Amino acid sequence: MADQKTDETTTTEQAGGEVHIARGTLAAVTRFVRRNGGSAKAVVEPVGADGVRVLLVGDNGVMGDQVVDDVATANALVERVDGLEISEWDRELSSVANPRDGHHAKMAGWVART
Repeated sequence: MADQKTDETTTTEQAGGEVHIARGTLAAVTRFVRRNGGSAKAVVEPVGADGVRVLLVGDNGVMGDQVVDDVATANALVERVDGLEISEWDRELSSVANPRDGHHAKMAGWVART
């Protein structure tokens, strides 16, 4: 796999062509893994026209996320970050996840405020 860096994106060559990962996204996910135990699980979740959500759960249970353009970019992101691996949102992962206070209300949006 060959990598190229520009000011705003990192290009990764994979089977099927080049995938562009925003450098800010790559840096944020790398920092997340480093700050939360050195490894993390990533669940790739398509969210419609907005792209694909990469839900992160660190070794310590802290949750984070990033949204990228497509599944290929999400998979390339996971491949590029040391200590990050693809997972499913299953019983094992959900039992480790530790959402911070207010997370449920934030995710519920207007429903939480009615």
